[in-house]
Amino acid sequence: MNSHKETDKAIDIQNLGRKFDQFWAVRKVDLSVNKGEIFGLVGPDGAGKTTVMRMAAGVLLPSEGDILVDGYSVTSDPEMVKKRIGYMSQRFGLYGDLTVLENLRFYGDLYEIPRKNREAEEEKLLGFSNLTPFKNRKAKDLSGGMKQKLGLACSLIHRPAVLLLDEPTNGVDPVSRRDFWKILHEMVKEGVTVFVSTSYLDEAERCERVGMMQEGRLTMCDNPRNLKETISGGILEIKSVDPGKTLQVLKEKYGKISSDVVSGVIRFRLPENSSLKKIEDELKGMGLAPLSIEEARPSLEDVFINQAMKADAR
Repeated sequence: MNSHKETDKAIDIQNLGRKFDQFWAVRKVDLSVNKGEIFGLVGPDGAGKTTVMRMAAGVLLPSEGDILVDGYSVTSDPEMVKKRIGYMSQRFGLYGDLTVLENLRFYGDLYEIPRKNREAEEEKLLGFSNLTPFKNRKAKDLSGGMKQKLGLACSLIHRPAVLLLDEPTNGVDPVSRRDFWKILHEMVKEGVTVFVSTSYLDEAERCERVGMMQEGRLTMCDNPRNLKETISGGILEIKSVDPGKTLQVLKEKYGKISSDVVSGVIRFRLPENSSLKKIEDELKGMGLAPLSIEEARPSLEDVFINQAMKADAR
């Protein structure tokens, strides 16, 4: 059944839900991904990110709602959807005993790409991913970062319109993560749309728009700048001789509020009924005078933690 709809959206998710027995892993999710953008999906483990990705790839059918990919429905036109996507799951199927180039050619065969048209694309993808010097190395002998780059290249061999990536850099070193994202941005310049889930909030900053999931529902969706502006009260960074005790005092005083210690620096969401000067004076009065205290810009991590705390409070 062909029910193609003309659309300017690469992905259109409509009232999406997925139920496992009596448990709703995803419920009432509505979002769209524009053509030619990188859209990031973030959330804690068990939030439903992978379930959404699997439904978008046609691997898992929705229990309710639908997803249109490039105008085709995953429920009524799954084969048309599969022709338009590249899907890299968390456990992408590379073949360890095949070389880098042999893996690429294997996926080219799966997608029935004529070999006479494939050589230039193989060379291009190997160049993009910096794998040309390693094209004769077996996949099992690659580093974690190289394996992810090879998985990405295999997902792109058939020139998909939409690339679905489920936590593609999980467990990969920071340099390889940076290189991976450089490749993604190059692919977007060529017209590919990227829909990526990630547990790294610094990666979400690289996306044009971000959707935040919590307990199977989409709680927020906007560009990173607008999401960070939802943090009311501002953020303080406090350096203290005793950061552990200082943080304990702040929690006792202000209750359950977004706070953390990173590299000895307390990052603290300023309550709306307080101020930097008030916090500083209170700490001095308790013998915990800060070494320094200053306002900081909110990050997506602050937004993420704030959303998680709201969910816990319900």
